[in-house]
Amino acid sequence: MKGVLPMLTIRNETKADREIVEEITRKAFYNLYIPGCVEHYLVHVMREHEDFIPELDFVAELNGQVIGNIMFTRAKLTDEQGNEKDILTFGPLCVAPEHQRRGYGKVLMEHAFQRAVYLGHTVIVILGSPVNYVSSGFKSCKKYNICLDNGKFPAAMMVKELKEGALDGRKWFYRYSPIMDIDEPTALEYDSGLEPMERKYLPSQDEFYIMSHSFVEDGDM
Repeated sequence: MKGVLPMLTIRNETKADREIVEEITRKAFYNLYIPGCVEHYLVHVMREHEDFIPELDFVAELNGQVIGNIMFTRAKLTDEQGNEKDILTFGPLCVAPEHQRRGYGKVLMEHAFQRAVYLGHTVIVILGSPVNYVSSGFKSCKKYNICLDNGKFPAAMMVKELKEGALDGRKWFYRYSPIMDIDEPTALEYDSGLEPMERKYLPSQDEFYIMSHSFVEDGDM
């Protein structure tokens, strides 16, 4: 990785980047979780939603070519007394397939985290594969007593404090932005209008199913 990362430039996304960002997102996620993908459609509609944060929408450029992107939206935590706390979530985070596993995604995240701190944000909650995020300081939601509305602690839900002590141990319920509730048939219809790619089964889809249906139980921590 040494000698490669210094060539990486990170900046805010512009309108001129939108098409390539959606293309990279599509290629990065296609057949990863389902046959086809919906993430590029999420990117397509997210920018117009009130919870989208343009100041935290970044692209990574390598030698002048956009190779990655990260986008943030607003989310909320609500405690058992109904008190709310504004937080962040991000996704999709993508790097073009030919540039993956070189550390670019992690550098992109760290840049975004620093900017989020500057803007006054204190907590990030995400859903994803822990192996991709624990090295960037994310921990199980169970360790911070953050659960879904049903009281469950998903194994794929992780938390990062941008400010130490931002979470005080009380029980919080996580609610992501409504923009994340993408209608899969609508997304796949949108995908059908793009350059054809083969929708097929990959073993990673079973891994995703297992992780997305797994929960941390009381006493596991």
